[in-house]
Amino acid sequence: MSIMKFTRYMMAMLMVVVNLFNYCFNDYAYPAVSRYGAYLFCYFTGNEVDEQQIHLAVSTDGYNFEALNDNKAIIEQTKGTGCVRDPYIFKAVDENGKDCYYIVATDMNALDGWTSNHRIIFWKSYDLINWENEFLLDFRDFEGFENCNRAWAPQVIYDEAVGKYMVYLALSEWDDPATPENEDIAQHYYLYTTDFKTFSDPEYLYGRRTEAGVREDGWKYDGVQCIDGDMIYNEKDGYYYLFFKEDLTQKIAYVRSKSATGPFNEDYTICSLNWYGVEGSTMYRINGTNAWMMIMDEYSEGTFFAQMTRDFENYRQFRRALYSVNHLKPRHGSVVSISEAEYYALVEAYGVQEIPD
Repeated sequence: MSIMKFTRYMMAMLMVVVNLFNYCFNDYAYPAVSRYGAYLFCYFTGNEVDEQQIHLAVSTDGYNFEALNDNKAIIEQTKGTGCVRDPYIFKAVDENGKDCYYIVATDMNALDGWTSNHRIIFWKSYDLINWENEFLLDFRDFEGFENCNRAWAPQVIYDEAVGKYMVYLALSEWDDPATPENEDIAQHYYLYTTDFKTFSDPEYLYGRRTEAGVREDGWKYDGVQCIDGDMIYNEKDGYYYLFFKEDLTQKIAYVRSKSATGPFNEDYTICSLNWYGVEGSTMYRINGTNAWMMIMDEYSEGTFFAQMTRDFENYRQFRRALYSVNHLKPRHGSVVSISEAEYYALVEAYGVQEIPD
């Protein structure tokens, strides 16, 4: 029995009483015990040039993350702006059928302004240590997107119905003719690829750019930004859930569809339980369980908020004392499940920074 497996068994025994108390006497989620593997958190740390870089942290339980490489950048970006935001890390199979990982992210320097980017960037790795094939995808190269001024928070899901990887992200452009006063209102688009080198033309996925109304505080709006999409397939009910930042309330909401490309239901559901404004939510499953963690960037506080669901409809806040990421100073990122062997290889390659008391 490995040390990691023994630790899991001991944790499961110790958490029985705590979990029962939490479940019966308060509204906090009770932690599910990870049954195998480990976890890798990919993120950036701020708005300065040296903070807009790829950082990695690891966890054995899915809740408490330790920084690799002393919380310094892992990848040296050589193309585009030299700055990267909103990194999404995921497992894939390359064009030769070999298992690999990709990182896709926003190629943007926030110091240039919030409507200054039109490219996303990819890296590929077979071992999570050596990253190669740095590739820029410029949306101004696509017909109809020559005025693109935002290409934000790309993510990827495999579309079984099509047999291809679907890249989706928020796009906006100067002088959008479909919005009042030609405002640039971001909405979600998608592209297909099999090799992350060639892509289909962007197609509309979901957005609210023509929505108008009056908020509770009296603020009138024409068009609502729709950013930071995170799509999860729930095999229990057969729906694709598209989570996004609900800009009017600064919470996380979702719509759903039987197809990855929609159409999605018109009435969105707000699901986050946060007090402060959040964005950049990402969901990942605790290995071997039916529990899904949703973590989100409390951007005004410099912290992260976490909650858990087991059915995609009911959510409970995760007790902050049981979730350790804030010491990393992370911004909008993502988490992927990795093997024990990959965990130990990363620790050996970069060293691990213990969680402070």
